[in-house]
Amino acid sequence: MRERLHGAVLHWWNQEDSGLGWDLLTLAAAPAEWGFRFGVEARSAAYDRGLLPARRGPVPVISVGNLSVGGTGKTPVAAHVMGLLEAQGRHPGLVARGYGEDELILHNRWHPGVPVVADPDRVRGVGRAVEEGADVVVLDDGFQHRRLARDLDLVVVATEQGLPGRLLPRGPFREPRTALARADLVIVTRKSATAADAVAVEEEVRGGWPDLPVTRIRLAPAGWTDLAGGREGPPEGPVLAVCSIGRPDTFAALVEETLGRGADLMAFADHHRFTEDDVARIAGRVPEGGVLAVTEKDAVKLLPFDDSLPGARVLTLRVEIEAGAEPLIEAIRRAVA
Repeated sequence: MRERLHGAVLHWWNQEDSGLGWDLLTLAAAPAEWGFRFGVEARSAAYDRGLLPARRGPVPVISVGNLSVGGTGKTPVAAHVMGLLEAQGRHPGLVARGYGEDELILHNRWHPGVPVVADPDRVRGVGRAVEEGADVVVLDDGFQHRRLARDLDLVVVATEQGLPGRLLPRGPFREPRTALARADLVIVTRKSATAADAVAVEEEVRGGWPDLPVTRIRLAPAGWTDLAGGREGPPEGPVLAVCSIGRPDTFAALVEETLGRGADLMAFADHHRFTEDDVARIAGRVPEGGVLAVTEKDAVKLLPFDDSLPGARVLTLRVEIEAGAEPLIEAIRRAVA
């Protein structure tokens, strides 16, 4: 039931169907969207005019955020920024709200020994990261958390989503595209989309904000592992793709592109916490002689159920800079100078 409801919402947001029922739902939700938009823009204006104060942390702060509710590739981008900071000789820490423990586990796995703090109060979280040895802090999903001043605002835009259209609850966006005026650099990501599509999004950004630097990144398949992270070959036979991310369709498309054949999709809500009942239903959906394929985020949550999901494969991703590497590196260097 929850998967069907989640799928229906994504269907509606992506405007994949038309018809009287969908049109009436869109019309009925319009007042809620207007109210949400008014609240978002009023809050932002209050910060812009100094009516709401922003507190500065004891070390430089770099925010990696987005304008949508998920599905942009923000977490691997934040990890990449952490790597760039380490390459510059810094000792970064990461602060996240802690909405999804999957992201925190992955950051700990990708950067062992680095302070990773979950705290809905980002100001307090920065202080905790500094106490653990950080001399610069990366905020994972910090663009809307304006109570904490930042030295660099990186905004991730997914090619598969494009720039914002409808806001919540009529669409998947938390802020209108005009919020990009606050950004210091935009990172356009792509998973299943083509390079030409990513270039088109970059050109749209430059058309509205000519002076705003843009970096293009591909989140490319890096290989397959088991749920514990051990290297494995690609899955053979029929595949069931299972994920609980913001844009499940992009994962299914990436699996199909990587394997060169189709895959069934079973999607859960973003950051879903899997239960024994969920795992039983997943195991029941795997085709006979087939294999389960999941994301890295979902693998860390499914690992406790490893015995119930024999042969499961994890599609890992790597960050490939397709354009604009130097502006990103230079922006980070200036922020921490």
